[in-house]
Amino acid sequence: MPSNNPDIRAPIGTTQKIASYIGSVAQQELPDEVVIKAKCHLIDSLAAIISGSRLKAGKLATGFIATQGGTPEATVWGTGLRTTAINASLVNGISAHADETDDSHLAGRFHPGCAVVPAALAVGERQASSGTAFLNAVAAGYDIGARFTIAMGVSGPRTATHSTHSLGALFGATAAAASLMDFNVKQNASTLSYAIQQASGIPYWERDSEHVEKAFDFGGMGARNGVSSAMMVAAGMTGVQDPLEGPLNYLSAFAENPNADALTDGLGTRFEIMEASIKKWCVGSPIQAALDAVMALLEKGLDVESIDKINLVMPDDRLTIVNNRDMPDVCLQHMVAVCLLDGGASFETCHNKARMSDPAVLALREKMTAIPSPELTVAKPARQAIVEIETKDGRNFRHHTVAVRGTPSNPMPPEDVKAKAHDLIAPIMGEATTANLIDAVWRIEDLADINALFAMARGQ
Repeated sequence: MPSNNPDIRAPIGTTQKIASYIGSVAQQELPDEVVIKAKCHLIDSLAAIISGSRLKAGKLATGFIATQGGTPEATVWGTGLRTTAINASLVNGISAHADETDDSHLAGRFHPGCAVVPAALAVGERQASSGTAFLNAVAAGYDIGARFTIAMGVSGPRTATHSTHSLGALFGATAAAASLMDFNVKQNASTLSYAIQQASGIPYWERDSEHVEKAFDFGGMGARNGVSSAMMVAAGMTGVQDPLEGPLNYLSAFAENPNADALTDGLGTRFEIMEASIKKWCVGSPIQAALDAVMALLEKGLDVESIDKINLVMPDDRLTIVNNRDMPDVCLQHMVAVCLLDGGASFETCHNKARMSDPAVLALREKMTAIPSPELTVAKPARQAIVEIETKDGRNFRHHTVAVRGTPSNPMPPEDVKAKAHDLIAPIMGEATTANLIDAVWRIEDLADINALFAMARGQ
């Protein structure tokens, strides 16, 4: 439960330290491994935005923004629409989390890319930012977004009254947007203050069966509110300078077990993007390990026709999120069945809701038992899974996924990230444009103005 203690405060100067960091990142020289990781997450997030623009949440958001008008400052990716930076960040954020394609940050309990990247894209385009400043802004967004949620000291997925997925997204987007505005320390502090006043999000998003509001909660809302905070300050609006350490502050309002030092610990030397995960599969994070296990068993020669029983052993706090859900990409049993039948799971199969009625899929699901495991719940690294299969002739197959593919413990190499992005983008933008866009992102430091990316996306 939140502390609700007005005496909980960050150390004096915390807001100013974070504001100063945000103001310095455009000129920061990132370590080589951070640059590579940031490029991977940028490519992955662009793929999520563009592919998500064709899903229900993305289509609805685009249709809404098309009615809003506004100064054409920024691009709605996957469309020919241009609108204000605030509006573009909203719709691109919703598209980025229109499904379960985008990245995640386990310790921060949020999906960074679906808010940070849309915010940076919108403001970067508006400001004609350099490629280096833009990439640094993305990295800074992961730094700040993760720290603002880690500092809350949330003990479990269901102990926070406000959704960390919404809060991390907001502060990551705010940092990315402000870093591209060439603000001074006072302006950055004001931007943080406006963001804190807009902090929101309640975890009933789990009850969204359409993945539309959830896309807003995880991506669009945070991106929009972060960019709005920066745009208001750019227009001259001023804000409170100590929203983290003064009375009645962010932590006193939202934290469960406040850890104020986490807000600035390692800032500028420990980069949270290195702790973020890129999904191999376009499904909910708790399902990733199970699909890794299924593929390992298929490689061992498992005959799907011979399956008699399937045990899916999962962390109990994660199983509840994906257990027999009514959306294909967040339903553990459905995606395991599809992966067994198809020998994998593509973007298309992950979103084929009609296939949830496929007799072959339903027959396999009848053989499954989901088993919550207290041991896996506390195991490190997190989000492990065990798949146990017994065949009709009495043979037993078992695989324990310890390090999920795409996590910091088992990262996807850049070539695999690029291949995933190409598969998602090419059906929409074409093979040549997709290849050129991915290559341009990989060489983003060469761009004096990132508007070149948007021109490329429009085929110019």
